[in-house]
Amino acid sequence: MSEWSLRQWSLAGLGFCVAMMAVALGLEHLVGLEPCPLCVFQRVAVIAAGLVFAVAALHGPRGAFATVAYSGLAALAVLSGIAVAGRHLWLQSLPADQVPSCGPGLDYMIDVLPLQKVIASVLSGSGECAEVGATLLGLSLPGWTLIGFVVLLAVPVGMLTTLRATTSGYRWNG
Repeated sequence: MSEWSLRQWSLAGLGFCVAMMAVALGLEHLVGLEPCPLCVFQRVAVIAAGLVFAVAALHGPRGAFATVAYSGLAALAVLSGIAVAGRHLWLQSLPADQVPSCGPGLDYMIDVLPLQKVIASVLSGSGECAEVGATLLGLSLPGWTLIGFVVLLAVPVGMLTTLRATTSGYRWNG
């Protein structure tokens, strides 16, 4: 895998993002689990990473700047997803008396509030985000999503190993 091209790493990342979204949409539409606002933000992070991987795969650059740019943007999206999933897990771990009260739905907030206030409100959490809707092997869905994001973080790191492999033996002036 250390000899993969940027395009191959990007396609692997895109495939993993598609798989994560397929699971999320399957749980929503086939099982009937409605996503809370933090779940929606985690989906946005997956989609953002997937878009970066898709553009990188289509572009298929070979230069150092593009490799660093694509891997950096992908890592930013993935790290954002890790942060949101971590926040979600933290909310789920709170004792019942410390759980924030449920607020208005995400659709309503988007319709009435500026985007900055919507983001702040969602990240502060609500009671519905603290509910554990389902578990698998003792982990809640945000726990599995966090694991998915950590695995996905290997792709931008792998992209950077491509850079290292293609620039070894060359000296950078800078």
